[in-house]
Formats: sequence, C-alpha cells, structure tokens
Amino acid sequence: MSVSNLRWDGKGHEKGNDAIPVVPRSCVPNVNLCRVMLRSVIQVDCLLLPCCCLLINTTFEFCRSKVQDRLEDPVTSAQPVGTGNLELAEHVGRRCEQARSIEAKELAILLKNPHLKALLRSHDVVAEKSYEPDPEPSSEAFEIPVNGMAADAIRVVGLRKSANEPLGLTVQVDEAGNLVIARILGGGMIDRQGLLHIGDTILEVNGTRVDTPEDLQMEIARAKESVTLKIGPSFEEIRSQLEGGQCYMRALFDYDPLEDSLLPCKEIGLSFDHGDILQIVNQKDPNWWQAKKVGLNGPVGLIPSQELEERRKAFVKPEADYVHKIGICGTRISKKKRKSMYQSKSNSEFDKADLLLYEEVTRMPPFKRRTLALIGSQGVGRRTLKNRLINSDPEKFGGVVPFTSRPPRVLEEDGRGYWFIDRETMEEEIREHRFLEYGEHNGHLYGTKLDSIREVIRHGKMCVLDCSPAALKILHNSSEFMPYVIFIAAPGMEQLKHLYGMSRSIGSSIRYSSRRARTLESLASLYEEEDLRQTLEESACLQRTYDMYIDSVIVNEDFDVTFRKVVEALESLSTEHQWVPVNWVY
Repeated sequence: MSVSNLRWDGKGHEKGNDAIPVVPRSCVPNVNLCRVMLRSVIQVDCLLLPCCCLLINTTFEFCRSKVQDRLEDPVTSAQPVGTGNLELAEHVGRRCEQARSIEAKELAILLKNPHLKALLRSHDVVAEKSYEPDPEPSSEAFEIPVNGMAADAIRVVGLRKSANEPLGLTVQVDEAGNLVIARILGGGMIDRQGLLHIGDTILEVNGTRVDTPEDLQMEIARAKESVTLKIGPSFEEIRSQLEGGQCYMRALFDYDPLEDSLLPCKEIGLSFDHGDILQIVNQKDPNWWQAKKVGLNGPVGLIPSQELEERRKAFVKPEADYVHKIGICGTRISKKKRKSMYQSKSNSEFDKADLLLYEEVTRMPPFKRRTLALIGSQGVGRRTLKNRLINSDPEKFGGVVPFTSRPPRVLEEDGRGYWFIDRETMEEEIREHRFLEYGEHNGHLYGTKLDSIREVIRHGKMCVLDCSPAALKILHNSSEFMPYVIFIAAPGMEQLKHLYGMSRSIGSSIRYSSRRARTLESLASLYEEEDLRQTLEESACLQRTYDMYIDSVIVNEDFDVTFRKVVEALESLSTEHQWVPVNWVY
C-alpha cells in the first residue's frame, strides 16, 4: 500500500485536536472495531495516570521522611575497643616466634605482614586521635622571588637577620678581585630563601661597599634586623642539583671541626662520632662535603671528604720518609720496590693499610639477618653462648660442623664433631676460596666451609658462628650472608677475678695445707692475673680493630644477662629499621 492511498477522515477525533489517519476500507476489514479499541486504550491510560502519580508521590514522601528522620537522629560515633594494637601485635608476634607449635609460628608470620601492620597503625592513629591539622602555610611560601630580572642585571636582595642563626654562606675573593659567594650551606637561611646562588658577586651591604670577607662580616654584624645586599651578575654556570645525588654514610672515625686546621671556617663544621649516620647533602666540593646527622634537626655543616681525609691520613712528613732520602753528595737513594702477590691467608696484613673512613649505607625496613657472628677474645664465653643459643631454639638457630684433615679418633663419627677429609682435598678447596676461615694446629688443618653456612641458611635458620674476627670482612662484604655481629667484651679486672675465683672455689674441694702447696697456689694466682690482663688487652684491641663491622657490644659480666641481651638484640631486628651497606641491596 502506497502513501498516496492514505487519506484523512473528515470527522477527526472527538476529543483530540489532531485528525486520525485512516486507510481505505478495502485494506482494513473492520475499521469500526479498530476505532473502538483505540478509544478503550486511551480511556484506560487516562484512568491509570492518576494512580501512577499517586504512587510516585507516596514513594517520594516516604523517602523524604526517611532522610529527614536520619538527619534529625543524634550522631552516634563508633568507639574503639582499645588502642596500642600495633604494639600488642608485635609483642604477640615475638612471643609466637619463640614458641615451637606450628600454629603459633603461622600466627607470627601473619602478624608480621606489612599490610596488617599498616592497618593496625592506621586504626591506632584514628583511635588515639593523634592526627594534627595541616600546618598553616608560612609567609615564605608567598614571597615573590626577586631574581626574575636578567642574569646580567644588578639586583637588590633583602634578608631578615636572625640572632641565633647564621646566614649559611661562605665567600671568597676571585682572581678579578670580586667578593663572590663560594658556598651555600644546604638547609641554611640563604638556601631556604633561594635568592642567592654560588658565584654571585656581593657589591654592597646596607649601602656600604664591601670588598673583602672581613668587610662583609663587619657589616652583617653591624646590621640589626634586616640586611640589604646589592648583588652583581654571576660569572659561572650554577648546577642546582647534586653531582651523583644524595646518599647516606656511616662514619668510621671521630671528627671535631675545632681541631681541624684545614677547615676554612670552624663554625660551619659538623662534628660527629664513630658510627653516626650522616646524610650527605652536597658532594660538589672535592675536599669538603655538606652533611647533617640523621635523626637530628641540626643544621648542615662541612665534613672532610673521602679524598681529603685519605690524603691527610696517608701524608708522610719529609723527615720521616725513609723510602726516598738523600744520600752522600746529594744523590737520591731509592729503595727498589718488590712486587708481592695478594694471598688470602695474609689478607689481614693488607687490610691494615686500608683507610676505612666512610661506608655508604641505606635504610631498610625490619628484616632478619642470615648469620650471627659472635666475636671476642679467648675465654670470654663465645662458644658456650653459641651452644646455648642453638639449644634454646633449634628450629630458629643452627650451627656448622667444621672440617679437618685430622684422622678420626676412636668412637668419633663423621659429621658429629668434625667432617674428616684428607689434607690434599682440603688444601685444594682452600685454594678455591671455599672456606670462610682455616688454620693449622698440631700439623692438621681445621676450617669452616662456606657451603655449610649456606646449607643452614637454606633451611630457614640463622647460622650462629663463633668465627675469627679476620673472617668478618668476607661476611660483611657479601649480600649472601648479611651478618649481625655481636662483640662479647671482657668485663673489668675485678669482675674477671671474681668469676675466676668462683670457678676455682667450686672446682677445688681440697684446701692446701703445706707450704709448697700454698706457694704453688700463689704462683698460679700470679699467672692467672697475667692471663686476665692479657684477656682485657686483647678484648680492647679486637674491638678497636674491627669496630667497623660490629653491630652491638655486650659486656659479659653475667652469662644469663648476656644471653638475654643477645636474644633481645636479635628480636629487635624484626621490629626496627636498620642501616645496612648498600651492596646488600643494590
């Protein structure tokens, strides 16, 4: 049927404005029936429309009243069950680690999960309401920099002087006679404001011309609250970033800037002690680094660089130079140098020539070390402490069985006290550097194999060693072993005498009555006192020599107290951040 066959009914619709299009009767059998059905549909829609509107209005009123009731109800905030959950979880985790049941160890692993610890920490912060509002923005953030002019233009910089804080810069006179800024200390007043740069020329201070560092110091001291500087153009390109980036160093020597004759200005020097962690802020100067102590909000100061300190400690005065000296008639006598090959057996002799000044470290989250090295002088109780530690928790600690070329004795089993191998095989493995340490006693070789340590670590245990201090360098420089070194120091002379006297009184039940017996006892006491003195001297010497490898020092005054301190030190590794050498991580 085409569109031309459609026509409009002349009557239209009774209640509507538009006419209803219809088709010829030849195409539709019953047109009246269709009209009746259409009217009925329209009537039904008209009847349902009020009902739908009523339903929509009722639903809206219900929702509105519900929201209003919720808003009018008093606000009830959930109260925390308790606070300090993170500390409680860490305490429970440490207790579970010491337990031997599988369930307790699984709970300890779950409580050490970093996500769970972060959740508990967030809960404690919210529960204790220890959060603080955001600090108000300081006025320094809205200061408009003055150096928006061209680089070759003279500019005026205003500074507010503080009575208790220096400006934080050093100056020098260049070849052209200009007073230029030589160094800006990081974190100082000048560095925070960012208005001056290295190489800028200082022309005037408060309208007075300055030509020397003394003139500058005098004018700044004369100023009361504000200092106005007239700055000339910079004649060198300034790098805003550090060369090589920031890093952290562990100091391996003591430094006092007041006693340093090479420091240009002693007031800006930074003193530090052996073992302090230093954040190196700037290494651009080859002789002086800018650094500050980690954990302290102190100012940035100057410390000697690695190169400068090496030159200073390796310097030999001409009068003490016996390698090159003047002979008869002004002839120079030079001793011929002899080449020597490095041998691992005598590595301690080569290590004495090393200048260990700084060690680059990085901060790591809590983790367990793989080995525990107990070092100390002879007779201080290292082996007894090692055996008690292993027996206290065999699933957590493990020991190694040494190797020897000695033939087994009667009733000795291979692997019980020693691993027995022939001397040729042991010498070959020593040449292949497969031993941590070795030595010879009564014509037989004894040593600790590196594979034995790896086997203990592979079983998930901490390998406990009572090794020689000379072996610490191999352990420390390897990311495979990650040692925790505890130095067991000898107690004082009186304490040693008391301990030896107790052992002698307990071990001897027969009193000497004869004169000869009393004489022998007196001689024995003299020898014991000499041994005690040697023990103290050896202990102090070992601590000074290997201090760069030692993590903790425990004085063995009481064995039970010493054992408890060792356990507490190992437990702290799972809860506290650690500064470790960078070669363990990168």
